[in-house]
Amino acid sequence: MSALNIIRDKIGDVQIDAAMVLGSGLSSLADALTDVTQFAYTDLEGFPGFGQKNNGVSGHGSDLLIGKMGAKSVAILTGREHYYEHGNAAAIRAALETIHALGAKTLLLTNSAGSLDERVQPGELMMLSDHINYAGMNPLIGEAGDKRFVNLVDAYDPELRIKARQIASNLGFSLNEGVYLWYSGPSFETVAEIRMAIGMGAHSVGMSTAPEVIIARMLGLKVWACSGITNMGAGMKHEEISHAQTKRVAKICAEKFEKLIPSLMEAL
Repeated sequence: MSALNIIRDKIGDVQIDAAMVLGSGLSSLADALTDVTQFAYTDLEGFPGFGQKNNGVSGHGSDLLIGKMGAKSVAILTGREHYYEHGNAAAIRAALETIHALGAKTLLLTNSAGSLDERVQPGELMMLSDHINYAGMNPLIGEAGDKRFVNLVDAYDPELRIKARQIASNLGFSLNEGVYLWYSGPSFETVAEIRMAIGMGAHSVGMSTAPEVIIARMLGLKVWACSGITNMGAGMKHEEISHAQTKRVAKICAEKFEKLIPSLMEAL
């Protein structure tokens, strides 16, 4: 049975208003959902880890949650599959196509990233205004027809960015904004690569999100994305960059996300 049919069997004809993908260490954002129906990725064809014991990245979930966030019906992907796991830039395409088929018009993406801007320190948020696909892979390679030629001007919806800045200001914290550079991983960047990224105009660097944006725009979804800054880029600060650090500092970022996301959902 297809993933869409399995989901429809449980939730009926409910139409999803929006969907969200959670980044490393941000699982607590799912606690904002009520009336939750849970689906394991391993039971949903095309989702990461389908038909096998999920061995994804620590700090990421492996379930699709559908419920209410305020007055909105929301689907949350509690984890993603990264390009570095199996070399597939389109790994989460089926999941995004499914939430689109469920009615979602907007996709909110979160991730953990390194800052390349001295003004934005670990524990702060940085909203994405654009991205640089430094990894070079594109999730639409092999796609037939003209829909593969996706226009990525304003891929990160300007109106949603304005709303998010206003909401953050009302909540009492600043919401930084910048260009995100997608680096394939899984190793962290070298000092020389960070210097290059800064020279290219990037303000943050991470190992996800850009492929999801490309797929989402092909599907016609509005996109908003934001990074929880967990470290400075290599060589910018005396710190030991590690995945353990990412998960630890992401919890600090999650506290701000927990205030921002429900209000942004309400404003959609």
